[in-house]
Amino acid sequence: MQGMHNEAQLFAEWSDKGAFADDADEAPHHVRRRYRTLWISDLHLGTPGCQAQALLDFLKRVESDTLFLVGDIIDGWQLRRQWHWPQAHNDVIQKLLRKTRKGTRVIFIPGNHDEFARRYLGHNFGGIEVANEWLHETADGRKLWVTHGDLFDGVIQCAKWLAYVGDSLYEFTLKANRHLNSLRGRLGLPYWSLSKYLKHKVKRAVSYVGDFEAAVAREARQRGAHGVVCGHIHHAELRDIDGVLYANDGDWVESLTALVEHADGRLEIIDWAAQMREDAITALTPMAGLTTVS
Repeated sequence: MQGMHNEAQLFAEWSDKGAFADDADEAPHHVRRRYRTLWISDLHLGTPGCQAQALLDFLKRVESDTLFLVGDIIDGWQLRRQWHWPQAHNDVIQKLLRKTRKGTRVIFIPGNHDEFARRYLGHNFGGIEVANEWLHETADGRKLWVTHGDLFDGVIQCAKWLAYVGDSLYEFTLKANRHLNSLRGRLGLPYWSLSKYLKHKVKRAVSYVGDFEAAVAREARQRGAHGVVCGHIHHAELRDIDGVLYANDGDWVESLTALVEHADGRLEIIDWAAQMREDAITALTPMAGLTTVS
């Protein structure tokens, strides 16, 4: 299975898959978190780098009234090169459809990696609404413009071929990162992102992130919004830029982060990698009681 036809077919079949979703793997109510709004992006389903199991754990334990999928959910670029669709990626789709069936409003805003879905703007698949952008109002009355963000990436807009080259190099880095973390796991060490480390160390990458953030915030101000929520650059952030709230929900390849809105309108970035480390420590804590003191 390769090419655009299969990407679109996979997307169009979402509604059929949702009808047979099984609720047996739901997390108990006492361990679930509830938010008014949840934003996730850059899942990159269809790539080996997608942290699908961690994402499933997150989706099982987090509920929201509204869920925004802020682009690059399915990685069409990678699927064109080589088809990769394991069961865990199907499970993520099933889980998203299950949320719509249980009353969560799910809004999908396509990005550059799943740009094929932009042909379906205004459509509804299995309860998932497809939109080019969105204006979200928080509980405390702030208007947030929601967009993937690729329109503010000069490489994407002016030299798409360079973006494809960069994507291939990025995939190579992620492959190396998987092998590195496999070794770290055998040594009992926690997950660590090589690509994230390299981006923070390279001055040009840091400059690119800053330019991107400023451009997106400037556009939000021109649109009369109080802030913007985006993804695209795989760098979670929540800060003020010249009076405009800039919020980036990160990704589920490197950072394992999401943006949430609490019932009172307060926004927060959730670092699920840190939560997983905390859970692992908690699970080992009872073992300390087995230690004898002489």
